[in-house]
Amino acid sequence: MSEPLHDGVDEIARQWQEQGVDADLQPLMVLGRVIRLMKHIETELAECHGHFGLKVGEFDVLATLRRAGQPFSLTPSQLYQAMLLSSGAMTNRLDRLEKKGLIERKHSQEDRRSVHVCLTSQGKSLIDEMLPSHLQAQNRLLRNLAPAEREQLVGLLKTWLAAFEGSK
Repeated sequence: MSEPLHDGVDEIARQWQEQGVDADLQPLMVLGRVIRLMKHIETELAECHGHFGLKVGEFDVLATLRRAGQPFSLTPSQLYQAMLLSSGAMTNRLDRLEKKGLIERKHSQEDRRSVHVCLTSQGKSLIDEMLPSHLQAQNRLLRNLAPAEREQLVGLLKTWLAAFEGSK
């Protein structure tokens, strides 16, 4: 039988207990691990996307437009709502992507005040080229989990997330 896993978060909890903290430390143990995992995830994806000259947030914009389907176009509001961003953060990303020639902003023919963000052919080609590498990076991040564990984790995270976003 293998030894139980022990990590830095266990050490943090042990130290708090030694200091007389008798509160329930399970939330610390869960969230501490989630935060540490996010750092590993961000690092891995940043490296993957960096090979293509993009930041993680820029990839997210291109991916959101691409999966919207033909004509690969959304309003800025639709984009930032889909990505849970503020309009200011979205504007900065769109400015960078437009300078790179990966998206363009087009005014509606019916209402000149309405703008759509569209993938350019260069942007579509790039996201299509990047997607396999992105998916491989995600698989590497989950490599230590068996398929059944991944499925269990999907269910747990879905339940947890529904508490914040509601079921749709």
